[in-house]
Amino acid sequence: MNKKQTESLEFDKNHVWHPYTSMSKPLPSYLVESAEGVYINLASGEKLVDGMSSWWSVLHGYNHPELNQALIKQTEKFAHVMFGGLTHEPAITLAQTLIELTPKGLNKVFLSDSGSVSVEVALKMSLQYWHSKNKPEKHKILTVRNGYHGDTFAAMSVCDPVNGMHQLFEPVLMKNLFAPAPKTTFDQAWDASDVDELSAMFAKHHQEIAAFIIEPIVQGAGGMRLYHPNYLKTCRALCNQYNVLLIADEIATGLGRTGKLFACEWADISPDIICLGKTLTGGYMTLAATLCTDEIANSISDGEAGCFMHGPTFMGNPLACAVANASLKILKRNEWQKQIADIECILKDELMPLIDHPRVADIRVLGGIGVVEATEYVEMAVIQKRFVELGVWIRPFGQLIYIMPPFISNKAQLSLLIKAISTVLDEDNCYKRD
Repeated sequence: MNKKQTESLEFDKNHVWHPYTSMSKPLPSYLVESAEGVYINLASGEKLVDGMSSWWSVLHGYNHPELNQALIKQTEKFAHVMFGGLTHEPAITLAQTLIELTPKGLNKVFLSDSGSVSVEVALKMSLQYWHSKNKPEKHKILTVRNGYHGDTFAAMSVCDPVNGMHQLFEPVLMKNLFAPAPKTTFDQAWDASDVDELSAMFAKHHQEIAAFIIEPIVQGAGGMRLYHPNYLKTCRALCNQYNVLLIADEIATGLGRTGKLFACEWADISPDIICLGKTLTGGYMTLAATLCTDEIANSISDGEAGCFMHGPTFMGNPLACAVANASLKILKRNEWQKQIADIECILKDELMPLIDHPRVADIRVLGGIGVVEATEYVEMAVIQKRFVELGVWIRPFGQLIYIMPPFISNKAQLSLLIKAISTVLDEDNCYKRD
């Protein structure tokens, strides 16, 4: 690295606060000079295969010429206009496409800035819906443990209050209801008793429950857990039985990652509200969407307020919508089903055999998701450095070493990611000592 780059890293270390990182004892950050395809190129010279899709968002790789062009073309017209009283073709086209792609019945589209905000919007929709129905007593949210829905306040209130990342804020968060996490895994024989406690909570509390929120099939940052489609199917049935709205948080799972376009399709169900984010723009810009049924939208609109009480400044940003439209076209053209099937096949062939390693507690694979659950907690700074030395970008957390690579990843690139995981499993210094 040159002098300026070294100085930049030093400034970053002392002044730039990175996510989930201490400022007094910061984790190392690596200076990126460029990125292309599945590769992240560091200023220090390393060329890394990205195993994380930049937190699950970069579907088609970095520096994609069509996505670049979509941004340039829209910039030449206008970069942003307020969405209050104004509209534009990129937002209209995106809404049309999302209504076409998402599960049946989701006909109203609310655009926002990020996945966490899309959850906030979904929760507010639920509460305002029941208020418009003259049932303000339905103001609680039911969810399951080990869930993660974002870092903003309402979203934090439906994340796991004990094992999640937000225990510090628990005293000031809205008090919601938590059922046990699903136990039957994706590939196990279905055990109907898995929903007994959930069913009991619906029966006991339904008169105060506005909505039930869940990550379909894959519990992401709460533990990368894969559960049985019948659990989700039962959630839909219970919401129908007890007159509770079902919110599907598809921020991490939407747009093909699990092998279905939306993870709800594994259970053949449609939610009342769906949250989308991360992958919408192919990893280029922050954008999210919350879709709901006509019944919810019309009831809110006919209620006391006469409108939905939410309006982000950058709602429907034309640049973000334009690149999202381009990304969705690429997704379809690239035959995402085959891309994900190929990734899953390689993960099963090369990652699953690591189950016999003494440091491995479990391995889970579904679609383009591969998870190694270690028996020990990782030493983040050490294991991150080793991954860089091995030519890959993988960022574990807790006991989980996982990859969600870009859809365009080929066999050689995936094999390098898996080989790097196999290597660090053998290295004691990559794990915390008691």
